[in-house]
Amino acid sequence: MNLEQIYKERNAQKRVDQKNDKGDTFGLFERERADIFKKWIGTDKQIFELGCRNGSLTRWFAPGNTVLGLDIDKESLDNCKIDRVTTRQVDLNGDWGVSLGIYDIVVASEVIEHLYYPDQVIKKIHGLLKPGGYIIGSVPNAFNIKNRIRLFLARKEGTPLSEPTHITQFSYGEVKELLEKNFIEVEIIPVVQARWMWFARLFPGLGSFLIVFRAKKNI
Repeated sequence: MNLEQIYKERNAQKRVDQKNDKGDTFGLFERERADIFKKWIGTDKQIFELGCRNGSLTRWFAPGNTVLGLDIDKESLDNCKIDRVTTRQVDLNGDWGVSLGIYDIVVASEVIEHLYYPDQVIKKIHGLLKPGGYIIGSVPNAFNIKNRIRLFLARKEGTPLSEPTHITQFSYGEVKELLEKNFIEVEIIPVVQARWMWFARLFPGLGSFLIVFRAKKNI
């Protein structure tokens, strides 16, 4: 089974397991991420999106912008029909085949954990951005307090470790350190169920379910 087939089957299963009110997504906390991304991105931007899949997240920030989205799953890309969004099938572990220094925003939401050598991925993203451009994205927090307890008990079910396509597991501190090596003005927002938000704000490394971030390329 090749990589495209792996993601085609995995994505199809996720669409069954995780549906929103429109029944067309498999992204956890999609609305929460979308609200943050829309605020950060604004309009009149040239956007490059890694792992856009069927555009379930893209549709929230695409209006008023121009987007190039890459993904390995052609079937998902065929279902990404959004105005001013162009898609291309690419294995993100290889050459992306795009020009350097032309994008205002690079979106990488729930994708970096699926790629080899995340430090190299971040450097590639840095090269795509214009001076003053932003990387915006999210990764699962593999080491929040619930996951730490589960892993201590040798139970990976319910943790990011149980996802077979996850290559790298991130902690809050690792994400912050990785971004600060390459960018300035790093901002990280913890995302979790509303009833636990107070705890995530006090202890983001322990309380957050998702780590949502943005960082700026130096001018």
